[in-house]
Amino acid sequence: MTQPPEIPKHYTPQWLSQSQWLSVRGWRYHVHRWSAAHTPATSPLLVLLHGWMDVGASYQFLVDAIFRREGAIRDVVAPDWRGFGRTSGPETDSYWFADYYADLDALLDQLSPHTPVDLCGHSMGGNVVMGYAGIRPHRVRRLINLEGFGMPQTRASQAPTRLAQWLDELREPQSFKDYDSLDSVAQRLQSNNPRLSVDKASWLAPHWSRPRADGRWEIQGDPAHKRVHPQLYRWEENEALWQRIRAPLLWVQGDDNHVERWWKGRYTLAEFQQRLKSVACVEQEVLPHCGHMLHHDQPEALAQRLLAFLDAPAEHFSAATSASAPPDRPPA
Repeated sequence: MTQPPEIPKHYTPQWLSQSQWLSVRGWRYHVHRWSAAHTPATSPLLVLLHGWMDVGASYQFLVDAIFRREGAIRDVVAPDWRGFGRTSGPETDSYWFADYYADLDALLDQLSPHTPVDLCGHSMGGNVVMGYAGIRPHRVRRLINLEGFGMPQTRASQAPTRLAQWLDELREPQSFKDYDSLDSVAQRLQSNNPRLSVDKASWLAPHWSRPRADGRWEIQGDPAHKRVHPQLYRWEENEALWQRIRAPLLWVQGDDNHVERWWKGRYTLAEFQQRLKSVACVEQEVLPHCGHMLHHDQPEALAQRLLAFLDAPAEHFSAATSASAPPDRPPA
């Protein structure tokens, strides 16, 4: 009987990133940088922004897929957001979009001060890039949102209860679970995403966690992220930002999408599609055989779609196709 091929223990990156450290609003920002060998003068910087409880290294598989397709002809950066990865700064009680917008603005002042960038964000990072592209429309050439759906609408009447909950949670120290080994961390990553292969999980584990003095491993993230946000999410404010987006937008989601289950019916895909009509020029894609972590599940397919969007001539985009309905879901 033929034995199935053995899956490698560790993923081997084809193009390793270099660490860059930048001073940003009192924080020491860690940025992964994949530098092109020969970058055309017209090629904009591609900025990849990770989601909640993730790190910039999470984009390694996608960058490898991009470079395999076209060669290392564009510069790519992926910062670790404040409170995640190797970025460090002062202790804080909460994190919210205004800080992410300001951090991104300061990062671009240093990374691409005079030229618009191609801006891509996943999940929380997708929400950030949408808002930022409305605040600074002149700084974004192309915009990609990977499963950054936003959040349910809130009401002003919820403020007293929300703030009381936040004050109560401030009284209690927050912590994340720790692990006895990197293998245990890799297993945790696979439990979060069953589609994540053994080799990718093993490679991500030391980027997603760090060793402690006692020999155990802890997540590279601030436990303050576990607290409820004191600020409410007001869609009308975000709608005003989305309406100002001038860059063409590529929206990508996985076919195995759980957004409605995550929000327990308080926010639906139909509501998101209605919100997306606020953006002037939108292309939509549903990638087969992947869930929320589509840059892990299908990096090759994502790279192909992303490059087609980034390399399309300006005349390809028209407001006449704005907010088009998503394509039919591909077969499972």
